[in-house]
Amino acid sequence: MGRSPCCEKAHSNKGAWTKEEDQLLIDYIRNHGEGSWRSLPKSAGLLRCGKSCRLRWINYLRPDLKRGKFTDSEDQIIVKLHSLFGNKWSLIAGKLPGRTDNEIKNYWNTHIKRKLLSRGIDPNTHHSIIQPKTTPFHSRNRDVKPTCPHVNAYVKLNCASASGTTTDEDLRLSVDRDYKFEVWTVS
Repeated sequence: MGRSPCCEKAHSNKGAWTKEEDQLLIDYIRNHGEGSWRSLPKSAGLLRCGKSCRLRWINYLRPDLKRGKFTDSEDQIIVKLHSLFGNKWSLIAGKLPGRTDNEIKNYWNTHIKRKLLSRGIDPNTHHSIIQPKTTPFHSRNRDVKPTCPHVNAYVKLNCASASGTTTDEDLRLSVDRDYKFEVWTVS
């Protein structure tokens, strides 16, 4: 009962796109605009699936796409928005003009997660992984070695507003602000 296939699988190209196919797609969209992706391949003279054409256009060929390395400010925006929205990549991409949701998701999984972990921050909760020393004040055995190498300090992520409390609205408004890392010593 579902929807009929968008293309004949037997007569479709699969794999890498050629420059000629890219040019056919670009020319067709310039003349006719986006949309009607199911009928586009036949109209444009492409032996591709409509979904393949749509993804190729959205993720690679659009003229407004921003290519190249992510800047430090983009990194910070991604981390802040991820702490608000989680893995809602399209919402995050909406705040970074020229970047696609797929590109941001791949960048998060390959670079930013590792960077946060190396700084002692859990990428899922955005809280410190490094715990403070929990030894009682009057410890009898002073030769006990701590299990954590950073016993005397831990990192706290500070995103509080001027009022001292943090709300979702404060975080949304502070996208351009930097994360500040404070080191608190534990006695």
